[in-house]
Amino acid sequence: MDNKYRVPAVEKADAVLQAIADRPHRLRLIDLSAELGIHKSSLFSLLATMEALRWVIKDDADTYALGSAMARFGGAYARHNDLVRAFHREAPAAAAAIGETVQLARLEGTEVLYLAKEEVPSPIRLASDPGMKFPAHATALGKALLSGRSERELHALYPEPQLQPLTPYGITAVEALLQEVEQARRGGCAFDLQEAVIGFCCVAAPIRDARGDIAAAVSASMPVHMWESKRDAAREHIVRLAARLSNL
Repeated sequence: MDNKYRVPAVEKADAVLQAIADRPHRLRLIDLSAELGIHKSSLFSLLATMEALRWVIKDDADTYALGSAMARFGGAYARHNDLVRAFHREAPAAAAAIGETVQLARLEGTEVLYLAKEEVPSPIRLASDPGMKFPAHATALGKALLSGRSERELHALYPEPQLQPLTPYGITAVEALLQEVEQARRGGCAFDLQEAVIGFCCVAAPIRDARGDIAAAVSASMPVHMWESKRDAAREHIVRLAARLSNL
């Protein structure tokens, strides 16, 4: 979009919402002002308006969290998003067959945006929830999604040769990422082995739209001690799930 059409107040509100979403009930006005570089008087008015609209709420400690309007917006998005609805219809069977949590995500730049999750009863809960983002290079979902990009597009997304790993098992070089993306492109699925979260492994497969382009991806994650026994079955069920969700 041409910068002349951008509205600074809306961009500031977006930055505030992102910061609060990442750290609910942890940031006060003074914290947000220092972090985002927004003058305290301007931020006071902005937050007061957002409170009135129920975009955010302020607790007794004067810290902020997302308000009920955000849940309403998110619910409306999910209800009107065919892919999310189809995921919630199809994914429970795959999650039950694998015995592990299944997730849906799409690519936003170099990040994975989680859209939906189907969980199975487990004492261990994944850290990722709908609305959260993780670096694409650190996740099986991200590699599956990146497999739809051309080499030129990938180099544009990752102009620097080095990557910041999330764990000691993570990819540190773009060249290694390109190799894994190519493997995902050829094999129809991608893996991460404790690269996003220590103690968890994951397999993901891409979902294609009617034109054949990769629009989203699904994954199954599990504790590392279950990986060897469940890997092949998880890959099979996730690839099948992705195929069922394609061309919607």
